[in-house]
Amino acid sequence: MAWENYGFAFVIDQRVGVDTEGNIIAWDYEGWSPGLGNRPGNETPGNVITGLLAGFQPAPLGPRSPAPDPAGRFNNGNNSAPSYVTGCVGGECRGAGTIKSERVLSHRVLSSFWTGPLRSPERLQNTFAHECFMDEVAAHAKADPVAYRLRHLSHERLAGAVKAAAKAVAWDARPSPKPGIRRTGVASGRGIACAAYEGENGYSAMVAEVDVNQTTGAVTVKRLVCGQDCGPISSPDGMRNQIEGGALSGMSRALMEEVTWDDKKVTSVDWKTYRSADLGFKIPKIESVLINQPDEEATGAGETAITVVAAAIGNAIFDATGARVRQVPFTPERVKAALDART
Repeated sequence: MAWENYGFAFVIDQRVGVDTEGNIIAWDYEGWSPGLGNRPGNETPGNVITGLLAGFQPAPLGPRSPAPDPAGRFNNGNNSAPSYVTGCVGGECRGAGTIKSERVLSHRVLSSFWTGPLRSPERLQNTFAHECFMDEVAAHAKADPVAYRLRHLSHERLAGAVKAAAKAVAWDARPSPKPGIRRTGVASGRGIACAAYEGENGYSAMVAEVDVNQTTGAVTVKRLVCGQDCGPISSPDGMRNQIEGGALSGMSRALMEEVTWDDKKVTSVDWKTYRSADLGFKIPKIESVLINQPDEEATGAGETAITVVAAAIGNAIFDATGARVRQVPFTPERVKAALDART
């Protein structure tokens, strides 16, 4: 796997403004991500390394500077905008939220590595940042994470997914982190994350329950519950399969999957050095809450669940320990460092 197209790396900086009642009144997003190549195609065979070796060039990268004004209608295909903004473009508002003061600015720079559409490309990364940040703001406002999300959502279907997941776990309404945290031993917590996938291509919310070994930093995911609305359900079993597969794949990426390199080469070249959940790993309890909408258009179901897993686990770690881990994957070393950095 030394010459693959890798998933996009991101650095994301976000700020919000809140009023005296703790309501978010402004959200500012700025993200940076490197890119090189993408999916291959009849016109772009050079988007993968084999095409380049055959003499074709990758699709050119053309950053636009200064950024043009938004044109047409709200497009959140990469989930760069959080679900909580109104998404007003040209007098039409298509976002899922209530926050009217919004800025979303994305930068693409040339990558040293080939990049491509690893499942839920860019949407997983952006949603991780949005949903973990939303929990941080809720903690600042001393508000319950579920109630705080619902306060800033205007979209009934996304709000319905949040309510369905919370109801399925009998959500313990209170601010995070969990009160009375001990700094030794194993700590347990729960976290939630949600997303209007690609803006309006499916609605998903997930609750994660985890144990954190505060001596080693190891995280064990005990339970994942996903409420999902993808319009009319024609195959309940198929939809559950998509949710369960997305949940497990997202858990693997959240806890261990990572491209590594030294000053000369990529070092995660096989299944021993690029670690993923392997056969025989301990599977958490996974529950799917299917929300049938027979009168709505069918939307995506394949990438909705995976998009929210890392954020839900990260928020559960915070709830259990009071430590915020802002980089994926949540390796024991990173979690332990965050635990040691608590004030």
